[in-house]
Amino acid sequence: MDLNFKIAQRRYLGNKNTILPFIEKIIKEEIGDFNSFCDIFAGTGTVGNRFNTKNTKIILNDLLYHNFVALNAFLSQDNFNKDKIVEIINNFNKLSIKEDNYFSINFGNRYFSINNARKIGFIREEIRKLFLRHKINRREKDILLTSLNYSIDKIANTVGHYDAYIKKELKDVKFEMKMLNIDNEKNINNEIYNKDANILIRDIECDILYLDPPYNSRQYSDAYHLLENLTLWQKPKVEGVAKKFDRTHIKSEYCKITATKSFEDLVMNAKAKYILLSYNNMANKGNHRSNARISDEDIFRILSSRGNVKIFEQIHKEFNAGKKRRDDNKERVFFVEVSK
Repeated sequence: MDLNFKIAQRRYLGNKNTILPFIEKIIKEEIGDFNSFCDIFAGTGTVGNRFNTKNTKIILNDLLYHNFVALNAFLSQDNFNKDKIVEIINNFNKLSIKEDNYFSINFGNRYFSINNARKIGFIREEIRKLFLRHKINRREKDILLTSLNYSIDKIANTVGHYDAYIKKELKDVKFEMKMLNIDNEKNINNEIYNKDANILIRDIECDILYLDPPYNSRQYSDAYHLLENLTLWQKPKVEGVAKKFDRTHIKSEYCKITATKSFEDLVMNAKAKYILLSYNNMANKGNHRSNARISDEDIFRILSSRGNVKIFEQIHKEFNAGKKRRDDNKERVFFVEVSK
């Protein structure tokens, strides 16, 4: 049994963990050595983490706050006291909470058993209090929040996201927080952001720019609203069967009809030596929500405006939330050595 949570131990739509060797091979053969790597749609951070060394600058960004917190927890250069965090986690794991709170009222007997939901909500409030009382610093707070999110991901009554929960009678399952697997010596040059990618792109420079935008109309803010809610802990009003809060401000333009325009703006403003784009071949497969927002023709047109385009393909069994598997799905990486 793992004593610590590793960065890849979260279920996440579009997670690139399984194709990291493929991406690494392309970079090794087409680029070789490099000094800086930017993953501007970082998600859980597995791609940036793969290339993280003490001699490399890793720039990571994600629009969702709970992902930003996790990136900071695993890959920030800020100081933390491991022994203190382990002690806090051990104390949290021993808790048995009988009183209801915001989290248990809204999410208990839905995504989690009522007892686990009470414990999750209580722990989240305790993390807030520890930070406000200066018992933990911001990095330590982010580590605890990320441990909490990874822990509940293991026991959630879902198929891997929070768009809906499975309607069944819930029994208590073991809820256990763990320390994170962090190598701070590798993080000394890293930069981590929580911004709109099209705004951030104007302020950064890198050797390799890796792009992994949302492919279709499925908003990540819908799929992970619960984790976003728990991490922000603003206790907003939630609505509907899935108990979602207002997410208007974190809707991605890459899931809308504006995707092509946004992609072109991003590429044209990129200050990078190389651009890698992951974009799968679902343009005419699945249901309409799964269809790609940016056409191959537009991808070629836009990327070609910055240099010669190469395409690399690999068969990929995607994580698609438990639905019918599409075995012929190909993970594609478009590669450009920027020359104009």
